Amino acid sequence: MPLIDGVAIAGKVLEETKARVAALAARGVQPGLAVVLVGEDPASRAYVRSKDKQAAALGFYSVKKELAADTTQAELLRIVEDLNRDAKVHGILVQSPPPPQIDEAAIIQAINPDKDVDGFHPTNVAKLALDDPTGFVPCTPLGCQRLLIESGIETTGRHVVIVGRSMIVGKPMALLLLRRGPGGDATVTIAHSRSRDLPAITRQADILIAAVGRPRFLGRDHVREGAVVIDVGINRVPDPSSPRGYKLVGDVDYENVASLTAAITPVPGGVGPMTIAMLLANTVTAAERALGLPTRDGALG
Repeated sequence: MPLIDGVAIAGKVLEETKARVAALAARGVQPGLAVVLVGEDPASRAYVRSKDKQAAALGFYSVKKELAADTTQAELLRIVEDLNRDAKVHGILVQSPPPPQIDEAAIIQAINPDKDVDGFHPTNVAKLALDDPTGFVPCTPLGCQRLLIESGIETTGRHVVIVGRSMIVGKPMALLLLRRGPGGDATVTIAHSRSRDLPAITRQADILIAAVGRPRFLGRDHVREGAVVIDVGINRVPDPSSPRGYKLVGDVDYENVASLTAAITPVPGGVGPMTIAMLLANTVTAAERALGLPTRDGALG
């Protein structure tokens, strides 16, 4: 049961991105990423700090805007418009989830699609569906695809079952896997928590991708022997033995499932590092496009 090391593969992506940043610097351009956080959600704050730290380490121009929890929709829209007009900013990310007074869909639509490095703007979603390489692909699915490619896991002709139907992971993951070429050409089934007889569906998978957002939701009866498991879930569960009072677990019951698998991602240390790495790679792509330079497929590097 080999572990798929997301930390090591993310490190490779970051090294590639660092080289691309240096090439841009030779042209007098510094890729710029703006991250906007509304409210005090601890997990979001930790994630934004990690993004900011990685961006700074790669030599990005980094903008971090931390706004009060009572920020209005109009105020947030004004900030997004300012960032759209800022030529030093190539990528904009508004951290999810926002407080309840914020219409997240409207905020996403307000971001310039050319700066939507999270890949959630309707224009970029449509480009993904149409196999148009000029759009941005959401970072977590792109990271999952890169994990499969770098680990030598063949997807061509394989049956991939995705548990989760969100626009953040499930749906774009399916579209990526259906594309022609490396990391694609798969047969894809999307299931979810309400799918009837879910274990019967997931046991058909050569590759099982768990993105349902429930701790340890998928157990031993959901996984056939020899399957590859990509666990996207990052869930906090109480742990009195931890100084933090909690620990992170995935959507898969790792302790009971791992021995069945041909390969599996751990939580933490699997998909999580890849999400940030692909966000930074997408931002460099945005900077390259702004210069009219040829760019590369983020999954392939």
